[in-house]
Amino acid sequence: MGFGFNLFCIFILLPLLALLFILWLISPKKIFIKTIGWIFIVVFSLIVVSGITRTLTAKKVLSKDDYYGTYVIDRDIIPGKQADWQYDHFRFEIKDNDSIYFYVTDKDRILQTYKGKILTVKPYESERLAVHMPLRSHHV
Repeated sequence: MGFGFNLFCIFILLPLLALLFILWLISPKKIFIKTIGWIFIVVFSLIVVSGITRTLTAKKVLSKDDYYGTYVIDRDIIPGKQADWQYDHFRFEIKDNDSIYFYVTDKDRILQTYKGKILTVKPYESERLAVHMPLRSHHV
């Protein structure tokens, strides 16, 4: 929880609970203890929901191993003629020996392969991919 939650607990929630507890000691009506119980249930529920939300929405920190794999156009996410053409003509693969292979294809047949090296730099929390091709062999 954050700073605002702490301020809420110190200046609003704790005095309210103390007041309700004192009122319950003075006049033992069940409404005061029930109210204290409901306040605890609500606060505990908010803490649990906040923790679950924080876990589910946390940013993924990328490492070098996350970049390895084969990359093709996902035509479900990017539909259309351009995506179909790119899917049929280009793909690339990053292997764990820090090499990148850029393939010019005609559907399933590889026409030409451009090889290069990759490295990762870490200017932020996640590692960033840097591609180094020996020659400017392609516009991508």
